Amino acid sequence: MIQQYTLQNGLRVIIEDIPTVRSVAMGIWVGTGSRYETLQNNGISHFIEHMLFKGTEKRSAQEIAEIFDSIGGNVNAFTSKEYTCYYAKVLDEHVEIGLDVLSDMFFHSTFDKKELDREKNVVIEEIKMYEDTPDDQVHDLIAKAAHGEHSLGYAILGTEEILNSITVEMIRDYLDQRYTVENTVITLAGNVPKDILAMVEKYFGHFNNHKFHQSEEKASFKPTELIKFKQTEQAHLTFALPGLPVTDPDIYSLILLNNIIGGSMSSRLFQEIREKRGLAYSVFSYHTSYKDTGLFTIYAGTAPNQVNDVVEIIQQLLLEMKQKGITDKELKKGKEQLKGNLMLSLESTNSRMSRLGKNELLLGKHLSLDEMVQKIEQVNHDSIQTVISKVFQHPFAFSMISTLDQLPKSYRRDFLVSH
Repeated sequence: MIQQYTLQNGLRVIIEDIPTVRSVAMGIWVGTGSRYETLQNNGISHFIEHMLFKGTEKRSAQEIAEIFDSIGGNVNAFTSKEYTCYYAKVLDEHVEIGLDVLSDMFFHSTFDKKELDREKNVVIEEIKMYEDTPDDQVHDLIAKAAHGEHSLGYAILGTEEILNSITVEMIRDYLDQRYTVENTVITLAGNVPKDILAMVEKYFGHFNNHKFHQSEEKASFKPTELIKFKQTEQAHLTFALPGLPVTDPDIYSLILLNNIIGGSMSSRLFQEIREKRGLAYSVFSYHTSYKDTGLFTIYAGTAPNQVNDVVEIIQQLLLEMKQKGITDKELKKGKEQLKGNLMLSLESTNSRMSRLGKNELLLGKHLSLDEMVQKIEQVNHDSIQTVISKVFQHPFAFSMISTLDQLPKSYRRDFLVSH
């Protein structure tokens, strides 16, 4: 049972009580990320996420970590392109301790200059680690190839140069603009105490920053190619096509279609490229939804001398899907797979807490399990064809990191458009 409340100050609180478990997952969700940054402060959302763990007016960074260790809980955070989340998971008897520490981090972090400089170096090491992982970095490259100069193409981590320019004043100004009541949601899932609202009011009721004004440029798909030369054993390549926004009524059809194309071990891409031909160890597809757009992406890692074959197979598989659609067997299997994935994810209080936060920030509504299953069941051949006609009528965006310094000969940007 999902319950929605609004505190006296306007802060939204979403609760899913699950009395059969002994834990509670809690999150502070802020509707900000790299999408809301500029070229001058790119990476600041992620850096602030780090800094909130570096000490408050009454707790050091070590004390924050020790508190959660001492109660057998854990605390962490992550930043995406459209939201940032600070979360903890604790035993139900320690919920108030979790709320106390999270709120202390959220409201009273000191942003000490020494800690700031030290953490910049930590994030720079994170950036370097990322650059040493081309199978991750190529996904940032495809976002830039698909979105051009739009902020959806920015890297979440930012760059070393920009990171070094971030000051305490820039951080406080960004918090003032983005960390506001209207742009924040508290979510809890698990064996929630009966007096939970009183606890949330105690720790978040004084939140009074109402300066939020949402202004964002609508993103558009701008198909280009980006190639980065790097000494790697494999070539890492991605294709992208425009996807659907999170609010699109056909989103469940696209999720199912993605599973069929490359979202599972029985998918067409996995079976054709890895199982039948042995051309890749890792090959998959995924769909990313944003408020106003989306991106459908295919990734493969293969030896440089096999790139042309892999590119040709991917293009032909997508063309076959465009021309012939999916089979009855694939439709039935895809529905069962989606329902299974959904129900298995709901066994985790962390997953439920995350679903509450994302749905509230991006959708503004919450579907019950029965409603989601119903939407999956409504997917049919016609709705799949509608999605194919929306997605597979565009040129490709393409990115690659490898020892190759030019586009694969078999690659054709307009392949799906010209057939």
